[in-house]
Amino acid sequence: MVKFSKQFQSQLVPEWKEAFVDYKLLKKDLKKIHLLSHETESSKKRNDSLSEYIFSSLRKYNFLGRKQREHRVIQVRHKLAESASEGDLYETELLEKFADTDAAIEFFARLDLQLNKVNQFYKTKEKEFLERGYSLKKQMDILIELKSALKQQCLKGTCSQDLKEDDSISGTISCDEESIKDRTELEPEIELDLENSTDEIDKNDMQLLDSSKSDELRKSILLKRQRSLSSRVINCQGKNLRIHIPLTNPTRTFSAITYLLWDDLVNQSSKKCDPEGNKLHINKKKLHHAEKMIKGALVELYKGLGYLKTYRNLNMLAFAKILKKFDKVTNKEVLPIYLRVVESSYFNSSDKALKLADEVEELFIKHFAEDDKRKAAKYLKPTQRKESHSITFFIGLFAGCFLALFVGYVIMAHITGMYRPKSDMYMATVYPVLSMFSLLFLHFFLYGCNIFMWRKTRINYNFIFELSPTKELKYRDVFLICTTSMTAVVGVLFVHLWLVAKGYSYAQVQAIPGLLLLVFLLLLVCPFNIFYKSSRFRFLRVIRNIILSPLYKVVMLDFFMADQLCSQVPALRDLENVACYYITGSYKSQDYKYCMRTTYYRDLAYAVSFLPYYWRAMQCARRWFDEGHKSHLVNLGKYTSAMLAAGAKVAYEKEKGVGWLCLVVVMSSAATVYQLYWDFVKDWGLLQFRSKNPWLRDELILRRKFIYFFSMGLNLVLRLAWLQTVLHYNFGSVDYRVTGLFLAALEVVRRGQWNFYRLENEHLNNTGKFRAVITVPLPFHEVDDQD
Repeated sequence: MVKFSKQFQSQLVPEWKEAFVDYKLLKKDLKKIHLLSHETESSKKRNDSLSEYIFSSLRKYNFLGRKQREHRVIQVRHKLAESASEGDLYETELLEKFADTDAAIEFFARLDLQLNKVNQFYKTKEKEFLERGYSLKKQMDILIELKSALKQQCLKGTCSQDLKEDDSISGTISCDEESIKDRTELEPEIELDLENSTDEIDKNDMQLLDSSKSDELRKSILLKRQRSLSSRVINCQGKNLRIHIPLTNPTRTFSAITYLLWDDLVNQSSKKCDPEGNKLHINKKKLHHAEKMIKGALVELYKGLGYLKTYRNLNMLAFAKILKKFDKVTNKEVLPIYLRVVESSYFNSSDKALKLADEVEELFIKHFAEDDKRKAAKYLKPTQRKESHSITFFIGLFAGCFLALFVGYVIMAHITGMYRPKSDMYMATVYPVLSMFSLLFLHFFLYGCNIFMWRKTRINYNFIFELSPTKELKYRDVFLICTTSMTAVVGVLFVHLWLVAKGYSYAQVQAIPGLLLLVFLLLLVCPFNIFYKSSRFRFLRVIRNIILSPLYKVVMLDFFMADQLCSQVPALRDLENVACYYITGSYKSQDYKYCMRTTYYRDLAYAVSFLPYYWRAMQCARRWFDEGHKSHLVNLGKYTSAMLAAGAKVAYEKEKGVGWLCLVVVMSSAATVYQLYWDFVKDWGLLQFRSKNPWLRDELILRRKFIYFFSMGLNLVLRLAWLQTVLHYNFGSVDYRVTGLFLAALEVVRRGQWNFYRLENEHLNNTGKFRAVITVPLPFHEVDDQD
């Protein structure tokens, strides 16, 4: 049977961990009481007299011989706090002596502290959710009125004409010069699309919303300097409203800029109000986006209310369990007395959150699920996929096949001498395919290991990456993809090498590696719902966002994936080499040096080497523009130095001059120092000199501290892998490209361990701010007359 303490830790909301009852600390206090009571009882048995024994026995009964109905051991006093924000406070007074009174007083003081903490947190979160629910109800009323206006317009026969012109509905603009003048002011908003939307929610924007009051002035200045390209002032329900749709993708950005130019340069005269007010067309697509934002906000609110219900139930159970243990240790009847107080306290007696959850569910069923409760449950109460034992079986099967094929491939390659310098054609054409797939799936395998460790340490990576719990990949799925793919790759290359060894000419078998790469690309973009379609398409969307990074709003998953690409530069170089070899048709003439002689290819090699760093730098620039934090500019400098170092390495590989060698040493050294500082201090949050954990952060996920120091040392060593570019050390007769693959694999391993600590730091930041659900901004905002 699993102990309650383990069940409690596994079921609590990770981001609210500090707000739950500290059950472990209360158990330590009970253990202290137990030890002290044992010592007291043993000494008391030696000194007790017969009269004391008789008196203690009779004390339990009254003169009528009946047991007292209620013997109050403690009294819990309820007093008002000094400030209303603290809520009601509870204080326990002992009415009877315990075996160790001081330890009992300390226990109840801590228990009262936990009860007061739970009540205060519950009250704060309940107030937050109630205000959110009230705002959402108002948003729904506005949305319903706008949708009814569209239906009325369609009934009048003007709908089709409007749809042909600009797909819009009509509203009235506010006749206020100030509101028209300032209608281009817009707060940075975030959109949540539950149905595989291309727009994601930036966690760092959420951190901005939860920042301290000292940041509010800076944030307000930042909001004022940002211009609205997608908001209009309309009159609805007798109020001046503005629809805010965020410019999170290039389409909206370009269309908004086009509207702004047309509105400012061509229609200047139409901005003036007449006494009756001007007509304004609200784009129907914007109304659809507003509907999706409200839908996402309802889902997140319902999820938060579910967490609050879990918070109530688990804490109530924790109080009951710890009081039961106390009665068992002290032989007193404290449980019914204190538990009545807990049951009547605010966190257990208030039903506002439960009523709001029912209202949100009814609202969602009515307006977003077509009165279908099952359809609404898919969004409000998603069920996770059950892990199948067949996946584990196939992981083992394909892992064994991969090892057998890989051993056979290595033996045949050694016999045929394909990895020796004389086999330059094989190393230049076929080996890059193996190298590229090896680095890619090694990285993916480490991601599966990261998922396993994140789940084991209860790091909420789904919340950080904003992944759907019903569609995200489990670590077993990742391992299955890796073993299956590498079995196919090594198997095909084994057959290719066997055909070459049998005497088949290169012209006959050289298309096999190219076909292998083509099959993988087709599987990646396959539109059918097979082979983890949702994950494949999410990956493609993230890659698109990275390539167009200055135009897309940067979210956690985007810049996390861009960092992964920075460690896959050798794989991108191999992909470039293979693509050139097959696209230009060089595989037919066996002219494998054709691409190296082409000027465009050599220039492209420079671009491929620093493109990942360029994309990451552009993401930092976009985040600085959106958020205004100077730290993003400092991070941009880190990737700029990495770009220069990568370009110097490529130039040195081509020119082999002393000047280029000195430049590589200088640029790579500077970039390494920059990156190490950012890894340890910024990404991992380590090297804190004033921390309670020397040289580490205050809060740690892993219990053994030496793992952090070992990881820092390993990261330092692996960061210095670029020295091979200077030393050119060869392992016997092994080709230099094999050595390069080994060093590239070390960089992938370094990135794998970086991934764990990066998300650990992000998780601890979320936990410190008690953010367990995403705060989705709402589309409709009331405009004051002074705006």
